[in-house]
Amino acid sequence: MRDPKILEDVKETLAMLSAKAPGRAIEVRVPPYAAIQCGDGPTHTRGTPANVVEMDADTWLALAAGELTWGEALSSGAINASGVRADLTEYLPLRINA
Repeated sequence: MRDPKILEDVKETLAMLSAKAPGRAIEVRVPPYAAIQCGDGPTHTRGTPANVVEMDADTWLALAAGELTWGEALSSGAINASGVRADLTEYLPLRINA
């Protein structure tokens, strides 16, 4: 079952990411809460995206808040990222408190 507060926070921060990184080159997944496409580059339209970033909600919210760096999360295995554009370092953190 999805926690309503986490759902709200995930959707809000993913919307902030989308505004900060417009485009459709990277698919960011935070299951089971939400997924978006963002980032400049070739637009993904069908099938498995070339650039995918996936993580749990706790990891995503910590990254968005600046409580965790991209490098820390990636090296710990908390992020599953594939593709040449699957790096959100330049867009994070999104805000002070998640």
